[in-house]
Amino acid sequence: MNRLTSEGSRDPGLLILASLAGGPRHGYSMIEDIERVAGVRLGPGTLYGAIGRLEQRGLIAAVESVDRRRPYRLTPNGGLVLDKEVEALERVVRLARRTVAHE
Repeated sequence: MNRLTSEGSRDPGLLILASLAGGPRHGYSMIEDIERVAGVRLGPGTLYGAIGRLEQRGLIAAVESVDRRRPYRLTPNGGLVLDKEVEALERVVRLARRTVAHE
């Protein structure tokens, strides 16, 4: 997540952080939100593998649940990482727009 790749808009971790920026969500809700917004459908293995890595890094945290679904929330550190990633993507977009405009 601390790197920007050509697949940045499809990075499961980044997509999960972006989804959680709107508030706590459980896995299925994240899958649906990410597909609706980004057009990317994460499989359960990809989603929960990324959730585990994000949780381990302290970027997201599980929230108390009243049913069997386990919601997650963005941590303050996760919000900072998301902000940095968004800024990096915006720089790439600005560069691409300047390049295209000069062609």
